[in-house]
Amino acid sequence: MRFSGAGFRRSITVRPDKGLFHTFDAAPYFAGRPREQLACLNAAAEFVQRTQATEQRFMALVKRLKAAYDICAGTDTLDDEERDRIHFHLAVRSIVFKLTRGDAPDTAQMNARVRDMIADALRSDGVEEIFRLGDDTASEIDLFDDDYLTKISKIKLPNTRIRLLQQLLARAIEEVRKTNKVRGVDFSKRFAALVDKYNERDEESVLVSGVLDDVSEKMTDMILQLRETFSAHEGLGIDFEEKAFYDILLSLTRKYDFACPDDKLITLARAVKALVDDKARYTDWSRRADIKAELKVGLILLLAEHGYPPVSRDEIYQEIFEQAENFKRSRAG
Repeated sequence: MRFSGAGFRRSITVRPDKGLFHTFDAAPYFAGRPREQLACLNAAAEFVQRTQATEQRFMALVKRLKAAYDICAGTDTLDDEERDRIHFHLAVRSIVFKLTRGDAPDTAQMNARVRDMIADALRSDGVEEIFRLGDDTASEIDLFDDDYLTKISKIKLPNTRIRLLQQLLARAIEEVRKTNKVRGVDFSKRFAALVDKYNERDEESVLVSGVLDDVSEKMTDMILQLRETFSAHEGLGIDFEEKAFYDILLSLTRKYDFACPDDKLITLARAVKALVDDKARYTDWSRRADIKAELKVGLILLLAEHGYPPVSRDEIYQEIFEQAENFKRSRAG
C-alpha cells in the first residue's frame, strides 16, 4: 500500500502483491468467478491472521488506507482498478473485524457488490449463524448447540476456526459468570491463558508444532465443559442457583485446605440460597445498608450453626454477597 500526493488530490496505490501481501495471490478476487472471489477473501483474512503481529500491522495499514479513501472517495482521482484494490483490502479488514470483534465497520462505504460479497464470504463455510454473535439477534442463539461445533470443526482455515471458537467461548463464559461467579472466574482465567498462547504464535511454531490445532482442540473442550456446568447441579440433587453457592463453599475448603463432606456442603448451599432469597427479595437490596447488614448477620449465624468453617467470615460473606448480586442482576436483565 502506498499513499502519495497532497491535499484532497492524492493518489492511492494498493498492491496486494507487494509488501504484506507479497506472498499472497489475490488474483482470484480480481479476475475469478464469484466462488473463487469468495474463497480468496476468506483465504486473505486467514493469511493476515497467521500471527498477531501480522494481523495488527494489516489492520493498522488498512485503517490508514480507509482514512485516506474517506477523503478522496468522491473525487475522480481514483480509477476503477484502484477502487477495486482498495475495496479488496477493506473487505478483508471487515471479515477480520467480524471474526474478532463481531462487527464489520468498513462495509457501509463499499458498493453493493462488495457488501454482498463480504456477506457471502462470511457464509461460505456454512457457519453463518455463528456470525450472528455480534448482531442484535445474538440472544436467540443456543451457544451450546451441537450443530455449531460440528460446523466449526469442518472449517479448513485454522485461524478462522479459532476466532469463531473465541467468540463462542467469550459469550458462554459471560453467561456462566452471570449465574455462577466462581466457575465463571475459573473459566475466564483458563480462557485467557489459551488466548495468550494463541497470540504468541509465530509462523515457524505454527508450522512445526501444530499450535493452532492444539488451541482449537482445547477451546472446543472448554465449550463442552461449559455446557456441562449448566447441568452439573442435577447430579447433586440441587438447583442451578444452589449449585453456585455450593461452588463458593467448596472453593473455600480447597483454598484453606479443610475438609467438609459433600452432603454438608449441599445442605449449607440450600440454606444459604434460601437466606439470600429472603433478604434480597427487594429490587434495591444491594443499595440498602440495613438489608446488607441483616444478610451478613444471617450468614454468620448460619455458617456457625453448620460448623463452617475455620476461615474469615468476611471473605465468605463477600463471596456470597457478590454471587447474590450476580443472580439478581441476571434476573433483572
